[in-house]
Amino acid sequence: MDLWQLNVFCKVVEAKSFSKAGKKIHLSQPTVSSHIKDLETYFDTRLIDRFSRKAEATPVGKLLYDYANRLIALKEEMEHSIGEFLGTKKGNLSIGGSTIPGAYLLPKMIGEFTRSYPQIRIRLEIGDTQKIIQDILDGRLELGIVGAKSGDSNIVQQKFIKDEMCLAVPDGHRWFNKRSVSMEELFKEPFIIREKGSGTLKSLVLNMQKKGYDIHNLNIIAVMGSTQAVLQGIKNHVGVSILSPIAMEDDVRAGTLKTLGVDGLELKRCFYLTRHKNRTPSPPSLSFEKSLFRNPNQK
Repeated sequence: MDLWQLNVFCKVVEAKSFSKAGKKIHLSQPTVSSHIKDLETYFDTRLIDRFSRKAEATPVGKLLYDYANRLIALKEEMEHSIGEFLGTKKGNLSIGGSTIPGAYLLPKMIGEFTRSYPQIRIRLEIGDTQKIIQDILDGRLELGIVGAKSGDSNIVQQKFIKDEMCLAVPDGHRWFNKRSVSMEELFKEPFIIREKGSGTLKSLVLNMQKKGYDIHNLNIIAVMGSTQAVLQGIKNHVGVSILSPIAMEDDVRAGTLKTLGVDGLELKRCFYLTRHKNRTPSPPSLSFEKSLFRNPNQK
């Protein structure tokens, strides 16, 4: 058994597929299968149940997956620490972003960072807030930027950027020339919400609760799994929604969407830099954090 085999095993568990895992790490499916078979021989037990189109970790496999992730993270920490001691600025960094920061903020920040640190390779994972936080807890990601606070005691968060969500309506909508609408008007309008686990949804729920409103008072017509899907839904007149203006900037500039306020409803929130309380930051992670807060426009 070696760490590379464990890495291959983790990729299979995450992808739930031998072929998809192979593509991610540039190995053929037979080679991936051979590594898994070697591990199963070493532990003398089945680690992966092979169904017709899905590979699922067995109970023992799930246990191994947790330990393997910790070993891989420890190996990376060791390499980073030795590199820091030797004065080198290279290594790997896995970070995550919920939909808005992951798609609209982090790519630019990563670009600026890699110009200063060309030997640090960054892997960016994008998912809803809940998934990014879980990946940090599981050790798959070292840092994340998400749109809602976590209640987990093992998670440490720091305010990063302020955001103020807006109501979005499409070109041709009867509210297009208005600056704001009332809650009573909003409750009657077909409304699109993000899926459970989304920071946008969590912030909307909390802000409505502060004013004594219930999310279920909205005329929810659709639940969508990404900001891009919600934007397409709005532009195709499925309904209106409340989103970050960061995601709507291009559409507002093009005139296909209009942003409005909602009378009596405050829609302010923050994006949070998020990490595991008990994980020692690697040198690439520390360098990346410093670069994030070097920008004077970030509050």
